[in-house]
Amino acid sequence: MKKHILLGICALGLVYSCATNPITGKKSLNFVSNSELFPSSFQQYGTFLKENKVITGTADARKVENVGLRIKAAAEKYLIYLGQGQYLKDYRWEYKLIDNKEVNAWCMPGGKIVVYSGILPVTKTDAGLATVMGHEVSHALANHGAQRMSAGQLQEIIGVGVSAATSGKSEQTQQIWNQAYGIGSQVGVMLPFSRGHETEADKIGLTLMAIAGYNPEESITFWTRMASQSSGQAPSEIMSTHPSDATRIANLKVLIPEAKAMAAKVGVIK
Repeated sequence: MKKHILLGICALGLVYSCATNPITGKKSLNFVSNSELFPSSFQQYGTFLKENKVITGTADARKVENVGLRIKAAAEKYLIYLGQGQYLKDYRWEYKLIDNKEVNAWCMPGGKIVVYSGILPVTKTDAGLATVMGHEVSHALANHGAQRMSAGQLQEIIGVGVSAATSGKSEQTQQIWNQAYGIGSQVGVMLPFSRGHETEADKIGLTLMAIAGYNPEESITFWTRMASQSSGQAPSEIMSTHPSDATRIANLKVLIPEAKAMAAKVGVIK
């Protein structure tokens, strides 16, 4: 009985918690609305800026700001073209360069962007930086953060169901089932889920950079430089949240013509 009740709850959660991606048109698991997520995101971003050194007034800081503004304008233009012009009304865009040697950048829900100074030697050009910023903004536009939170919640709920269903078994049997579920759900569901987000963000990001006036072909050059940074130390793709460099670059080559075609329809920002 416990098992059937918990499975019923999970099924209802899946039915009533699907949201439509405004860019892809696909339905995705999402328990968390932007009205719930954005205030927390903005607060965390403010805290991060207070605790880290923000670089201002330099050529690099201006580059981050300028590229960010063009990606923002591209996102707005693209969503208007898709008939989703109101989607960004609650966004509060910011683009900050942080003094940090880590090769990293991210965008929080609601358009709060951080670029670490350590990634600039890899991006090199405005187009390289647009590759990164377009990709990170795309995670936010596609609600990937909320989807990951929702998937994690569902993973925990089903884990409780597995524990309940095996509660009458021996301790050894319970451990085997819980371990099997933990490994299986991580490798078979959560990691592929994250890799799918990366590929989706690549696709949307290419379109954004093309609309913003950057050549999406430059994304290949950037990711080739990124691949050289790993020196063969990256984990195998099946155990990673990201596709391998080779897989990503192969995907980009397929997606670039689509991005250019869409940019031609939407209109390239001059």
